[in-house]
Amino acid sequence: MLVKWFLMLSACLLTACGDAGETSFQGYVEGEYVYLAPARPGRLETLTQAKGTQAELNVVLYRLDAEYERHALRAAEENLRAATATLEDMEHGRRPEEVAMAEAQLRQAKADAANARAELRRDEALRKGGGVSQRTLDDARARAKTTADRVAELESQVDVFNLPERDHRLKAQRALVAAEEARVAQARWNLAQMEMKAPIAGLIVDTLYRVGEWVAAGSPVVQLLPPGNLKLRFFVPERFLPRIRQGEKLHCRVDGLDKDFQAVISWISPEAEYTPPVIYSNETRSKLCFMIEALPELSVTAMLHPGQPITAALP
Repeated sequence: MLVKWFLMLSACLLTACGDAGETSFQGYVEGEYVYLAPARPGRLETLTQAKGTQAELNVVLYRLDAEYERHALRAAEENLRAATATLEDMEHGRRPEEVAMAEAQLRQAKADAANARAELRRDEALRKGGGVSQRTLDDARARAKTTADRVAELESQVDVFNLPERDHRLKAQRALVAAEEARVAQARWNLAQMEMKAPIAGLIVDTLYRVGEWVAAGSPVVQLLPPGNLKLRFFVPERFLPRIRQGEKLHCRVDGLDKDFQAVISWISPEAEYTPPVIYSNETRSKLCFMIEALPELSVTAMLHPGQPITAALP
């Protein structure tokens, strides 16, 4: 941090002391880090990428102990299977064996009813010739009616056995299945949070925990620096502001590179930066500096490092 403040102050002093024709500005490379933290707490089980290595997109960076989450997922899946089986049973009525039993009873009842009707017709014919008593005829009529009523009862029972459960109970069971599906989805999400994959390719700048340590939810484990998150930060005197526009290209130079590269101005500070003392007079006006940020070409970002001094010049 002290080095960064020194670079900022030096840049202001160097740009302020140049003559009116100077168009080169001093600055440094700045990195915007991505801190990857788990959404759930757990014990760090594995660090798959070492500090200083390049991580590819979607590569696993670390894993937390997920034994509890795996058991929770299995329990949720079993509850869902049970609720789904109950719903299917309610939608399809009684078991086939129960329906078959009721149909067999119906066939027997129809046979009894047919015999009772035949006996009633015979007794009615005999009664006309005085062959049977009125009481015998009445008994035959009663048996015929009883067997017919039994057939109607069993026909209704078979129909009911083939019907699904009542609507309000079906709705309740479907709601229970939906709730169990949501629990399974939540359990799967919880399990997935115990493993962190790289959301973008980049350099592993640092690992902030060791294997075996407890990691709190939201506490970063890996510090990642994607190539696109490098920017150049430099400072220009107040008199150069009219010549600088957002989106304008700059020629940049850094130690160790054989040729210059370009950077596009992405931000211009609306306020003066690091201007001791802030006294607006003709003598101190020339000391006013404004921070400028620019994005370098992606082809050179792999060769840049945060804190590295750079020189930027207007075209």
